Order: sequence, then structure tokens, then C-alpha cells
Amino acid sequence: MIDAAMVLVAIAGTICFFAAIPAVIFLNNLRWYGVPGVGMVTEVRVAVLIPARNEERNIGACVKNVLGSRGVELEVLVLDDASTDRTAEIVREIAMRDAQVRLVEGRALPQGWNGKQHACWVLAQETDAALMLFLDADVGVGPDAVSRCVGEMRTRGVALLSGFPRQILGGWMERMLLPLIHFVLLGLLPMERMRKTTKVAYAAGCGQFFLAEREAYFACGGHAAIRDTRHDGLRLPEEFRRCGLRTDLVDLTELAKVRMYESAGAVWMGLAKNATEGLGSPSRIVPVTVLLLVGQALPVVAAGFWIAFWVSSWVVGATFDDARAAVWVSGLLAVAVVASYLPRVIAVRKFRQSVVSAALHPVGILMLLGVQWYALVRQVFGRPVEWRARTYASATGEEVVESRKG
Repeated sequence: MIDAAMVLVAIAGTICFFAAIPAVIFLNNLRWYGVPGVGMVTEVRVAVLIPARNEERNIGACVKNVLGSRGVELEVLVLDDASTDRTAEIVREIAMRDAQVRLVEGRALPQGWNGKQHACWVLAQETDAALMLFLDADVGVGPDAVSRCVGEMRTRGVALLSGFPRQILGGWMERMLLPLIHFVLLGLLPMERMRKTTKVAYAAGCGQFFLAEREAYFACGGHAAIRDTRHDGLRLPEEFRRCGLRTDLVDLTELAKVRMYESAGAVWMGLAKNATEGLGSPSRIVPVTVLLLVGQALPVVAAGFWIAFWVSSWVVGATFDDARAAVWVSGLLAVAVVASYLPRVIAVRKFRQSVVSAALHPVGILMLLGVQWYALVRQVFGRPVEWRARTYASATGEEVVESRKG
């Protein structure tokens, strides 16, 4: 006969176990994921390569911030990728005043290429600098960001260094979903193993900020090797690691900032556009869903039901037959709730994240899973994904039709 009390203990234990996995990984990663140190950097030339498509709201500030960099010799190349706004004009005006800046005219997008990957590949061929920083046009770097990342790159002896800027958040969708980037990164990727091996399984990065050694970049194929993807943050480090090259991550919270999206719809579609190459891939989505649903969404729900059960029992004067099991269930659920929230509480301070987002962590997790499954369903049914005024085939990232939206 099944013992109901032991079943409850087993359920609580399972929830606790799944909640503890990301918490333990997160806490361990805090030792490995840090801000680039302040070290001496010998004079080095860095080419900052910025692909820009309809970025008139960001490109001026982006370039000016880069030009304010200290400790490195710079050249700044901006590729105008068929913009229909004032992007090119703004860059030309800056280039007229500063010889370090050059505008590169975009080329027609070849078949089989994603727009951003093609722009980055073209830019890389426009410079002979030993180091190349691929930077998104909406990222604002501080004066020491480039030099400190160069120093960190050389200290660690890596061929590709990526960093996550501080997220500037506006609307409710941004506040609910974007802080989960750090939770997923630090809660699922064992960085100690990543740093000690070049295995492809530990590849990770942020497509907004990639500092690459030129020779290593071309040796592994660079963006040409990932021409059909929308997920350069994952795929570019993978290509470096396939060639036996080391990649690493740094915390840019204090050195750079970005406003990724400016509307709820943009957040949803922006995260969905490359979900099927990350957490939402067919091979990952089921285990990821189980891990996050059981370990991050269920602890609060289960604890709430358990408390409600005891309150209702007290009201009607009922008692729980197995006091020892009751203690175990209560303890396990308490630990599960603490474990699920601990990474988010730490992230509020360390990464300047929203307190409201942290408090609503289970809701954010459900929304994140919704994005992953939405993206997978679109891929299964062959629904195109529109991004940056281009429409791409869901599974490949290859452009299939040019949108008329600007």
C-alpha cells in the first residue's frame, strides 16, 4: 500500500533537488565570473567593428562612447547594412570629424547568410588589426571597457572573450525576462569546467560584445562558419572551441550597458528569434522545461498549497498523522523556495537587476518557457521569424523574403 506521507516527502524532495541544481552552480560560478581587472595593457591596436541596420537612435552614442576609450589604439568601422534611416549619415558626420572612424557600405546579402553574420564577416575583412571587437550598435561602452578586456584576454590566454553588459530595462516585459539571462547563464553553465577545457559543450557568449584575436578568428572560419545562424552568442564560441581555441566570459555590468529592446513585442520576438538554437532546441527543451518548471516555478506553488493545507487543517481541527513526514515536507519546501530565489536575490545587487522581477521569479520562468515553446512550435510549422526588417526561415536563419517594415 502506498504511504501518502512518504509520497509527499518524495515530491518535496524532488522539488528541492531541482531547485538546488541552479543555485549550487550559480554560487560556484560567482568565483569564476568577474569584472575584468585593471591591468597594464601594452599599446595595442583594436578594430571596433559595428554592424548597423536602422540604428539612427543608437549609433551616434555608440561610436562616441567607443572613441572615448582609454589605453588602446582604435579604429572604428561601422557597416551600414541597407539602413532606411539616418544611420549612414550620422556615421559619415562623425567620420568627417575623427579619422579613426570609417563607414563601410553593406553588400547585398548572399543566399544562405544571416544579415548580422554577413555584416560582421565583411567588417572583419576590412581591417588588419590584431584584435577585433564585434560590438552591437546599441551597446554603450565605458572608457576602460576595451582596454580592460584586452588585458583580461591576454592574462587568461584566450582567443575569444565575450561579456554581458548591464541591461537597461524599461517596460514590464523587459523587467520580467531580461534579468533571467544571468540566471540561465550562471545557473546552468559550469564556468569552472568551461575555463579548464575547450569542449564545445561549454561554449557560451554574448553576441553584443565579442573580442577576438584576428588570426584565431580566420583560422576557425569566423562568422562565415556560422553564416546561417541568428545565435552568434552561442555558435561563435562553439566554432572557436572546435578548433581547440579557448573562449571565456567576463562581467561587464560596471563597464558597459545596453537597452536590448524597447517594447514587449520586441522582447518576445527578440528572445524567440534564436531560442531554437539555445534552450529551446528540440534536444534541450524538454529537460530544460522540467528543470526550470519543477525547480523554479513549483517551489512557491507547492509551499503555498502546503501552508494552505495546514491552515485549513487548523481551522477544522484536523491533524496530520505522520508528524515526522510533515517536518520533512516543510523543511524540504522551505529549502526549495530559498534555493530558487537565492540566485535572483544575489543578482539584484551584483547585476543591478529589478527587485520586482526577482520577487516574481516563478512568473518570469513561466514566461521564459513560453518563449522557448513558442519558438519551437513556429519552427516545427515552418513559420518565418521577422527580425531587423528581414524575415528568416525559422529553422535556419536564412533570409527568405525582405520585409517592407523599416
